[in-house]
Amino acid sequence: MDLRKDRSLDELARFGNVAQFVSFSPDSGGLAQTYSRVAGYPANHVFADLSAAVEALLGAAADGTVNVRSYTPDSPRSREFVYGLADVEAVLATVARLSAEGLHLIINETVDIQDGGVSGVVQDGVMEFAPDDTPRCVEKPGVASLPRDWGAKLLQSIYGFAPELPLDGRTEFSIHPKPRGWRLTHTLLWEHEGTFAETATATLAWPNRFSNHIGDKAYGLLMADLAGLPVPRTEVIARRVAPFQFGRPTGSNEVWIRTSPRVQEPGLFTTHKGWIDPFKLLAEEDPTGDRIASILRQDAVPAAHSGAAIVDGDGDFVVEGISGEGDLFMLGHRKPERLPGDVVEAVEAMHYRARKIFGPVRFEWVYDGRKVWIVQFHVGATNSTQRMLVPGERDHWVVFHVSEGLEALRNRLNDIDPTSGLVLLGDVGMTSHIADLVRKAGVPSRVMPLGSPS
Repeated sequence: MDLRKDRSLDELARFGNVAQFVSFSPDSGGLAQTYSRVAGYPANHVFADLSAAVEALLGAAADGTVNVRSYTPDSPRSREFVYGLADVEAVLATVARLSAEGLHLIINETVDIQDGGVSGVVQDGVMEFAPDDTPRCVEKPGVASLPRDWGAKLLQSIYGFAPELPLDGRTEFSIHPKPRGWRLTHTLLWEHEGTFAETATATLAWPNRFSNHIGDKAYGLLMADLAGLPVPRTEVIARRVAPFQFGRPTGSNEVWIRTSPRVQEPGLFTTHKGWIDPFKLLAEEDPTGDRIASILRQDAVPAAHSGAAIVDGDGDFVVEGISGEGDLFMLGHRKPERLPGDVVEAVEAMHYRARKIFGPVRFEWVYDGRKVWIVQFHVGATNSTQRMLVPGERDHWVVFHVSEGLEALRNRLNDIDPTSGLVLLGDVGMTSHIADLVRKAGVPSRVMPLGSPS
């Protein structure tokens, strides 16, 4: 089998963008140029000498540095790889040292995998990717896994361009906010196989490494939007990518500001109706930048009723809410109300649409008098029932009064003895942040409404 890496790059560059490179093979004690792709030069341009090739490549590289890869034809990954060289003399010295061993060499532009873009694989109608990694990320847990058309639409929504990928076979790729490669586009191809025996299936699940990248809340809403569910127009102001927008206008000129943590943190960070300084908010609530991935500016929905919905431990769909806006209900300051039948039916219909695509889901909703809007969206059922939020037996049960509030509950869960369970005294919505927080903590928890026998 011919494993010459430079030859495969030459073939790949015939139909896609590749990282800029110049390759050399041993020749009578020296080196002979074999292939090249450098921006501003024709395909396989032959440079006057090694020094001229290195100067051209360094000058064209987006970040001004190059790598030197060494290999033998029968094993292209077998030898030394030198990363991030920034001057001609350093490159020439490295080439001289490696070529003395009779190795084949590829000098290519350095591509920063931490530039805010992603790398991954597209195969059999499935696209998988992650940030801060190479295409080999698909061999690790935590990649985003989507149908190919969803993946392309999601990346275009976020980065402003669609990945330029072959339609057949299996392709390893990366996309970048800054133009790179021989063709100076935003997509780089790394490997392509025209036929591939294994089949692939998308797994619509999060959290994953990409939902951590843009924020769990932002990712969930993007998934709902891709599925065609009504999501209010949302602008995402993120730490790692440029601002982007998705969703539909609601007809309101008011806005909500919502924090989007890397992973779901029920009720911990600010949700506020009306504009506030997002940069001040980030500085106050996440000064180290470790927990909040983005801030969402979302169109308000004129709220006739609001609430949340889950699939409970018995497999039943549970809808809860109140009249008007639902933030006080979600925080546990207002108990669930009896909802009009048409509201419940509208939320159930929304769940039916979502479940056909994602399986069991949990979401926060707002009903504007005509239709339901999704304002938070997660996949998966719960194991909760009306009186047992987290199943489990304990010899000792600690009583917590729901009226003490969400932050007091968070502190109690952090401090509770691992041999103890929790009794929540008061009215608790199964879909509220209080219930979400208890489920996330995994502490066996029972609900005892006020006035009920002990």
